[in-house]
Amino acid sequence: MIGIEWLKPAAFLGSILYAIIGVIIFWLCFVLVDKITPADLWREIVEKQNQALALVVAAMCLGISIIVAAAIH
Repeated sequence: MIGIEWLKPAAFLGSILYAIIGVIIFWLCFVLVDKITPADLWREIVEKQNQALALVVAAMCLGISIIVAAAIH
């Protein structure tokens, strides 16, 4: 019975709820960072193929994700 505790509806719905909250918080943080930077991140990465900026944004995304996961956990 210990192996299937995560199948209980309360645990499953709680996990889904926390995942949705985490994605929303991550997206809000990303939009905030995009607004406070002087350049348009999307245009720089997609149109101008700025790989250095893409790497910095990827690291920022990982950092925000780790912070959100730790806060929810």
